[in-house]
Amino acid sequence: MTTPENTAGPAAAGAARSASAFPAPDAPAYTGRLSRRRPPDSLPDEPTDPGSVYRLIHDELLLDGSSRLNMATFVTTWMEEPAALLMAEAFDKNMIDKDEYPATAAIENRCVKIVSELFHAEPGQPTGASTIGSSEAVMLAGLALKWRWRARRGLTSGGTPNLVLGSNVQVVWEKFCRYFEVEPRYLPMAEGRYIITPEQVAEAVDDDTIGVVGIVGTTFTGELEPIAEICAALDRVAAAGGPDVPVHVDAASGGFVVPFLHPDLEWDFRLPRVVSINVSGHKYGLVYPGIGFVVWRSPEHLPDDLVFRVNYLGGDMPTFTLNFSRPGNQLVGQYYNFVRLGRAGYTAIMEALRDNAKHIADGLKAMDVFDVITDGSAIPVVAFSMRGDPGYTVFHVSHELRARGWQVPAYTMPPDVEELAVLRIVVRDGFNIDLADHLLSDIREVCDALTKQEGALVKRTHFAH
Repeated sequence: MTTPENTAGPAAAGAARSASAFPAPDAPAYTGRLSRRRPPDSLPDEPTDPGSVYRLIHDELLLDGSSRLNMATFVTTWMEEPAALLMAEAFDKNMIDKDEYPATAAIENRCVKIVSELFHAEPGQPTGASTIGSSEAVMLAGLALKWRWRARRGLTSGGTPNLVLGSNVQVVWEKFCRYFEVEPRYLPMAEGRYIITPEQVAEAVDDDTIGVVGIVGTTFTGELEPIAEICAALDRVAAAGGPDVPVHVDAASGGFVVPFLHPDLEWDFRLPRVVSINVSGHKYGLVYPGIGFVVWRSPEHLPDDLVFRVNYLGGDMPTFTLNFSRPGNQLVGQYYNFVRLGRAGYTAIMEALRDNAKHIADGLKAMDVFDVITDGSAIPVVAFSMRGDPGYTVFHVSHELRARGWQVPAYTMPPDVEELAVLRIVVRDGFNIDLADHLLSDIREVCDALTKQEGALVKRTHFAH
């Protein structure tokens, strides 16, 4: 039977959602018992009307920065209204309960298949899983590498498993190594080089190396590591009688960019040595957090010992996750984007973001106070540092931009190049050329003000870094 709630459009649904924000008829226009008290940090004794609670929390959230002006995060901050509506309708779906929610489970399978095909996995049944972002995906991929190493070496080998990766990796890889007792072998960066090299990789691997991590879209600068060249170097090592080491690609930031901006670049399963890839749907997959994927070349690269089968939710369900219960609505949002945009839509968006990033990079170069490290050509990320010593640092620029509403992070680079401090701008969907011009104008004005004050502002806003 058709009911009003399932025939209402987005506007009606939005009105229904906001109705609870109205005060009760006998309440003052705004004030109430909560307006005279600080937000409770212990469980109240009595219930409170929903409108008052809404206003209390809504008003406190006004103190947050604007997510659309947050140039620090890779995470999506804007989606189309129909996608948000679909996601709201799926808030109550538990992704682990595939027997109870077969349609949501089918959507997950389609998303994994689309991601696998995007990365040129072997034909047939796709092998992968959706996750809570790339952090969980990294843990699962790392565990698969460790299990396969153990099968190769044998339980009594006595060796300590190690993972070869650059010092530029995201902190989740440090967590994986610590949590699962794997020795991290960090390859150092060097002045002017902020990615790993094939020569470094070839020298670092041995029989106890579970894998090599290459990054497509580094956190520090947005660069693409030379995955094909790394694989070729490992091919030569194996051909000379050395260890046969697999490669995992951390494509958290670049996995939904490179296939559309650089379709001919071979970094994925087109390279036989790449066995697994992780990607964040909530980054350039254009979905609100948190959603990620991990996919393997073929079923043989995911050890069966890591897959659990449960039937206490009804039906036999294989599962390979660190989480158990988790929301299904982000998957719904991801599938909406896949169907809504298609290959041409993703390509158009990524081209627009790249163009806006390059516009920002060109504007920074013209100011003659910055050295641009990456200009947004690889993925839409611009990293830049101060040129010489103008009397202030990137940390002062970041601080003053925050006062104007912008969140542009300043940070030091990885070990061995930590003396270099940079600013980074991540250009995401929803950030247009007009906002780019406003950001450039504010950066220019901030730099002018810092220069004119001859160090006074620097002393006043000094930070220890």
